[in-house]
Amino acid sequence: MVLVLVLVLVDGWREVSVDLGRLRGERLGRLRAALVEFDCAGGVFFDPVNIRYATDVSNMQVWGLHNPARYAFVASEGPVILFEFPGCAHLGAGMALIDEVRPAQSWLYLMAGPEAQSAAQSWADEIADLVGAFGGGNRRLAVDRLDWMGYLALNARKITIAEGQSIAEHARRIKTPEERRAMRDAVGACEQAMATMAASLEPGLSEQQLWSILHQRNIALGGEWIETRLLSSGPRTNPWYQECSERIIESGDLVALDTDLIGRHGYCCDISRTWLCGDGRPSNAQRRIYAIAHAHLQRLLGLIRPGVTLSEVAETTGHPPDGFNVYSCLAHGVGLCDEFPVAFWKDQPRCYDARLEANMVMCVESYIGAHGGGEGVKLEEQVLITDDGIELLSTYPLEQEWL
Repeated sequence: MVLVLVLVLVDGWREVSVDLGRLRGERLGRLRAALVEFDCAGGVFFDPVNIRYATDVSNMQVWGLHNPARYAFVASEGPVILFEFPGCAHLGAGMALIDEVRPAQSWLYLMAGPEAQSAAQSWADEIADLVGAFGGGNRRLAVDRLDWMGYLALNARKITIAEGQSIAEHARRIKTPEERRAMRDAVGACEQAMATMAASLEPGLSEQQLWSILHQRNIALGGEWIETRLLSSGPRTNPWYQECSERIIESGDLVALDTDLIGRHGYCCDISRTWLCGDGRPSNAQRRIYAIAHAHLQRLLGLIRPGVTLSEVAETTGHPPDGFNVYSCLAHGVGLCDEFPVAFWKDQPRCYDARLEANMVMCVESYIGAHGGGEGVKLEEQVLITDDGIELLSTYPLEQEWL
């Protein structure tokens, strides 16, 4: 069949003006403040999300997630130097906060082959020189990702390595005023893409065909990539985490999705909805499972506020309900990607505690599917924690008439 895209504009959304210069300055200021707080002379960041946060230069982001071939040096007091992939130095040109662009020295096997250890030594020489020049005698350096070759090479040069991912996420956890504007803009565009999907949903489409609409609209509206393929229909909605397939969606099926997309300005939009395919009404079983998932979501939304700890959220929520498959967490932070912190169910082994703060952005999660079969419902809202509660950033309608 021929797939026709129906373009729908979500009522109330228009492109939000974002001051990119201010956005970049606010983020670099937070990162530098975190480096100072953790007593670091600076940081070297390989994670493309952290490079984006520090410099706002995007380059082969998904490829860079598994090929650490570019990095950024950020001095706590001193320059920002972008070490760019060969042939890409021009990407940082004109960026006011980048003081210098240099060629990256990669010891990735793809790039260095049998000379990898020698390349790591050369890399460490250059980084140690920067720490010596701009550290003021402090030789403690934050690094977010580093294999054993790089670690040993820096250690041999008397560089003390601090765990840089936690420092970067410490900075990223609080969203600056311009970040909040950028995230509202990204969510608005994401919801327009969701509306296009919903308008295109009809019996006979495959899950993959429906999912492709989200990709197309995200890119057309200035978004970047999608991190997962979480869309399923009918019996594949339970249990969750089944990525989209060639299954043909039938009339009367529930269709559940989690956007998980990196949208405008590089910001993550992580919103989940469950729809019904066709013109009929949901069955009593579908309405029941939707009502349980909806009630769980609303309860969690009532718990998210500044000053509350993750352990308090878990304790109040309690254990997962008997007889149901549930989502793997209760809520998680979000910014340029899924971020710290994560609220887990009570007594999950990987639980840790942290306190929610104003200007964090959180995704509040709900999934319910009966043990042993039947369909499942996935719902998720993206919210900004305010001084006295939350603001819903995601406004795409839930199926209130099913309740």
